Amino acid sequence: MRNLLKASLLATTLLLTSCTGIPEGLTPVQPFELNRYLGEWHEIARLDHSFERGLTQVTANYSLNPDGTVKVLNRGFSAEDNEWEEAEGLAKMNGPVDQGRLKVSFFGPFYGAYNIVKLAPDYSMALIVGPDLTYGWILARSSNPDKTQCQEFYAEATRIGIAPQSWIRLSPC
Repeated sequence: MRNLLKASLLATTLLLTSCTGIPEGLTPVQPFELNRYLGEWHEIARLDHSFERGLTQVTANYSLNPDGTVKVLNRGFSAEDNEWEEAEGLAKMNGPVDQGRLKVSFFGPFYGAYNIVKLAPDYSMALIVGPDLTYGWILARSSNPDKTQCQEFYAEATRIGIAPQSWIRLSPC
């Protein structure tokens, strides 16, 4: 519950800033197929934020709603509380439908940026950033992805300006 409270505080912050932009100089992946992106993703690494602090085994599951929006279900284990925590949100495309740019909300009508800036051709791994480079995730379809592929995604994150030591690594890759 503690992390869900933190998530709501973050949402309040996003509420005040409501930023759905993309960091200067970056472009979301294109072409992008939302239907191929749907399904379960494992968090391989993330930048530190209070709303996920202490969580392990984090997954994100994306499924299509009848109205074309995307249901987002984030889930992670809190060892401190010895329980699973979940947060459900809603995502919408944020630009052309063939571009990896979405906006996500966990509370009400206020959205935050979800920019896919690198995506494996087979949709097995993705690098996502928020409206700036203080929000970042590396996701994979497997909880233990190929080490070479991981290094390629970490290298891209470094190239765009995310320091290697900034990552909280949740996978041995």
